[in-house]
Amino acid sequence: MELLRSNMSRVQIPEPTHRIYKHECCLSFDTPRSEGGLFVDMNSFLAFGKEYVAWNYEKTRNPVYLHIKESPKSVPEDRPLKKPTLLAIGVDGGFDNNEPEYEESYSIVILPDFVSLPFPSVELPEKVRIAVDTVLSAVGAEKREQVAAWTAEEKKVSEHALALQQLKSGVLIPPSGWKCAKCDKTENLWLNLTDGMILCGRKNWDGTGGNNHAVEHYKETAYPLAVKLGTITANLEAADVYSYPEDDSVLDPHLAQHLAHFGIDFSSMQKTEMTTAERELDQNTNFDWNRIQESGKELVPVFGPGYTGLVNLGNSCYLAATMQILFSTHSFISRYFSHQSLKLAFEMAPADPTLDINMQLTKLGHGLLSGKYSIPVAERQEGIPPRMFKSVVAAGHAEFSSMRQQDALDFFLHLLDKVERGNNMRPDLDPTRSFKFGVEEKILCSSGKVSYNKRDDCILSLNIPLQEATNKDELEAFNNQKSDQGSEENNMSTDEIVRPRVPLEACLAMFSSPEQIRDYYSTALKGKTTAIKTTSLTSFPDYLVLHMRKFVMEAGWVPKKLDVYIDVPDVIDISHMRSKGLQPGEELLPDDVREEAMESAQPVANEEIVAQLVSMGFSQLHCQKAAINTSNTGVEDAMTWLLSHMDDPDIDAPISHQTSDVDQSSVDTLISFGFAEEVARKALKASGGDIEKATDWIFNNPNASISDMDVSSSNSAQTPAQSELPDGGGRYKLFGIVSHMGTSTHCGHYVAHIMKEGRWVIFNDSKVGISTNPPKDMGYLYFFQRLDN
Repeated sequence: MELLRSNMSRVQIPEPTHRIYKHECCLSFDTPRSEGGLFVDMNSFLAFGKEYVAWNYEKTRNPVYLHIKESPKSVPEDRPLKKPTLLAIGVDGGFDNNEPEYEESYSIVILPDFVSLPFPSVELPEKVRIAVDTVLSAVGAEKREQVAAWTAEEKKVSEHALALQQLKSGVLIPPSGWKCAKCDKTENLWLNLTDGMILCGRKNWDGTGGNNHAVEHYKETAYPLAVKLGTITANLEAADVYSYPEDDSVLDPHLAQHLAHFGIDFSSMQKTEMTTAERELDQNTNFDWNRIQESGKELVPVFGPGYTGLVNLGNSCYLAATMQILFSTHSFISRYFSHQSLKLAFEMAPADPTLDINMQLTKLGHGLLSGKYSIPVAERQEGIPPRMFKSVVAAGHAEFSSMRQQDALDFFLHLLDKVERGNNMRPDLDPTRSFKFGVEEKILCSSGKVSYNKRDDCILSLNIPLQEATNKDELEAFNNQKSDQGSEENNMSTDEIVRPRVPLEACLAMFSSPEQIRDYYSTALKGKTTAIKTTSLTSFPDYLVLHMRKFVMEAGWVPKKLDVYIDVPDVIDISHMRSKGLQPGEELLPDDVREEAMESAQPVANEEIVAQLVSMGFSQLHCQKAAINTSNTGVEDAMTWLLSHMDDPDIDAPISHQTSDVDQSSVDTLISFGFAEEVARKALKASGGDIEKATDWIFNNPNASISDMDVSSSNSAQTPAQSELPDGGGRYKLFGIVSHMGTSTHCGHYVAHIMKEGRWVIFNDSKVGISTNPPKDMGYLYFFQRLDN
């Protein structure tokens, strides 16, 4: 006790602004449930596992710690499992995940000799008692960002129930012996509350369920409500009432009256069917999270170094899939595991290591690769929660800081940027360089002269040419069959649907194929012309990442996911994609003249649009203005603009080619889309300030951004940055796949498959198992490693 009193100056009472860590070690994934428990520094309120707390004492000389230890309570073997009564997680009545209960014990520990004092104790100084009580009652910083308890929405009263019109058909419903009026189904039957028809429910994708007769009856009659027979009991609130217009289970406050209309005495009826919510609850209860199936085969879980799962923090599967693959590369393993110890990272970290990207990457690397946390618990592993890593890597980013689902590609690029900036003092250690390569765009002007533009990139983003599908005959037959039967893919099993199969080689060929650029400003011709752009690579990275552009924009900016298979071989050769540079006999375009280039950016009316409008009787000047103000999108748009601006006071004023100011907020909006400021201003000037038209203008004028670059740069000499890029042969072997399930990158689920020790392994959040059928043709991101020459 005297030793404690002599160190009272190093004890703080936490303020509301303090971030208190008490659930997880800052340097490892140790918790109070770990063998050595957790030690909370009573000065900084950082937490450390038993192996690491001495490092903190050496660094800070803070001697006083609160030791927290959680031990499982003994549970009688014959205790029945608590069955959930609510479709919920983390709330009373919901799923408890069968986790054991724990009891906590506390003590005050003084370093360096680990002198222990019991807590609670009246003999402890008041300051210590107050400080510890404050720590224990506070919400831990680790859990502040955790997802809240999830629960199904409560049913709402249906607006259709309040004014339901029931037909006087004289129909009386017996208490049992029901059958669908249109087929032989005797289960999953629904009573329409308007006319008393008994019809079967919806057909499931696998052929089970009903025959859709109840919902088809609604489509024919618009009678809105139905109740599921077999769910009606004396407790009417538990009955399953479905509203077709609202497409949801609802409450009918007048259900007793509506049932009595058909002679149903609910008080004497027995429950024989599951409600919709109970069936969903049953499916969730019976879903075996320990079994990951591929093609109906149970996968064998694996444990040990490199086979550690990541706990889903709530829509964090995009992070888990990405990090599992990155920590399967030599560059990340070397930087944050094999050549950097936890102690070295902690010594180099600032006062709060939870805010240091280098420390948290090292923590994550050691957590995934050491094997310390990949141990069987009831034949599965619990995985490690990447809370601190997610917090530091998402800092300052509105989307990644949220609990919403994110695009794995966006996260990959964001992470590489963070890691690169975190290694700016030691670029030789930067693991992101192993993903970088040089891209060269060659533009051939109609004058015969060329320009070369270079940039660095870390992903090869590939369009998918559906016209190159290798199963066109099967696709045509499937689409004809679908049209003849009037069936929808939603009602078909996965095996029945025929999807296009496109070879990866076709996607790579499309990337390298010549592309036409219209309205390209040629410094040789001093005017606009049509040019040809071809893209090639100036270097080949250690790791090649291919992004399949499965998400495209349809009319009205509506995102759509291409339902397509990509045939990806285990080994690819991209040697043919290497740049050949400036060729003998090629002449570079002259240097851009700023005044002429700016003049070329001035809006010019499309002559064909103007001619068609003039032929309708409009003046030449008016037609030119209409074409310019609609960004030359077409005669119809120009006509609409012209008719609505005929009375403008300046309609007869000459077209001004003076640079006019544009709204700064519109410029800022385009900049937020990723466009350069000068390009944004040009586009807004060319489109009359309309943001949507300006965006179209930029996409239709790719050379708009080129004019501000060194368009005449020669390929004979590489920039210093390019000369430092890794390079080698063009043969690569597939080692990782990030696949996505769902209709959008911002919803659904991400899973990683990785080649480890000669076999494919699936990483599905905390679940890790041997994969017998990796989805090579369904990837969103493909990771290749360059083969040695």
